Amino acid sequence: MTEGVFARGTGHEQVVYCHDQASGLKAIIGIYSTALGPALGGTRFHPYATESDALDDVLALSKGMAYKNALAGLDLGGGKAVIIGDPKTLKSEALLRAYGRFVQSLGGRYITACDVGTYVQDMDVVARECQYVTGRSPEDGGAGDSSVLTAFGVFQGMRASAEQVWGSPDLAGRRVGVAGVGKVGHILVGHLVEAGAEVTITDVYAPAIERTRSIHPDVRVVSDVDTLLRTELDVFAPCALGGVLNDETVPVLGARIVCGAANNQLAHAGIDKQLADRGVLYAPDYLVNAGGVIQVDDERHGFNFERAKRKTTAIYDTTKAVFALAEADGVPPATAADRLAERRMAEVGRLRSIMTG
Repeated sequence: MTEGVFARGTGHEQVVYCHDQASGLKAIIGIYSTALGPALGGTRFHPYATESDALDDVLALSKGMAYKNALAGLDLGGGKAVIIGDPKTLKSEALLRAYGRFVQSLGGRYITACDVGTYVQDMDVVARECQYVTGRSPEDGGAGDSSVLTAFGVFQGMRASAEQVWGSPDLAGRRVGVAGVGKVGHILVGHLVEAGAEVTITDVYAPAIERTRSIHPDVRVVSDVDTLLRTELDVFAPCALGGVLNDETVPVLGARIVCGAANNQLAHAGIDKQLADRGVLYAPDYLVNAGGVIQVDDERHGFNFERAKRKTTAIYDTTKAVFALAEADGVPPATAADRLAERRMAEVGRLRSIMTG
């Protein structure tokens, strides 16, 4: 028998199951923490094999959002939602509006946005039933696609990583491998090319490769991620699916730095130590890919791109602070990042016990 939420001991405040039989909606909303504010995180629409798989994903992702938002200095807790099903066949106006009503019923404890399988246009539909939605289209008063600032933040984290390893944030002449050139990856490639880096890319989707090379014809292409991992690189940037760093790939990794946009890059606990033992500097994913959540948070206050970009630029300094703490405490950067996030959740979250009226 599969264990339920309580038996997993994840520490979540609230997990909500949402079902609308007529539209086919089956969704789970996970709220890990509201210590710093309402729990913000995107809605993932995916054909999970089992309900248990969907629950595993929403619990892990919502916890990750709490740490990401805390480390980014945002007054937000961490949440996430998953809709079970194939978005290509199941997604409809009725389903999205039904989902919006469930989010609205939480009274602002959870704020949703885009994620895998959902887009700004979907958030516009959800918003017809719900006020707690970000990542909407500019035409509907939102900030639009958050990929631009996500990629910019990863670039800032990569510059900070370069300074940590080589003493300078300059990426000119550095060999960077980007695995996945979709919404975020292809924008990151643009920053790297402009900075003078030598870029090698791979993607399972051929049109993504073609689009990137049409803009940046000098980038190299390799056949798959395994080949890219074994290539002699200065920086490896995973920007597709998570779990790419595992017991098989870490020993053959040819890069000195890992810094990319993909979520949950470490396949399991202990991989960060394996990287450190090999002399590979790992920039924690939820630290460097926070540009997107910074953007959607700014939308809540009347979106201003320059203001959001300025906040995203601070990822450079936060990354340096994580590396400094890692050195001081003698721990891998992922552990140091967790400690900084947990410290802020405890210290600032405690202030909510002070009544103001």
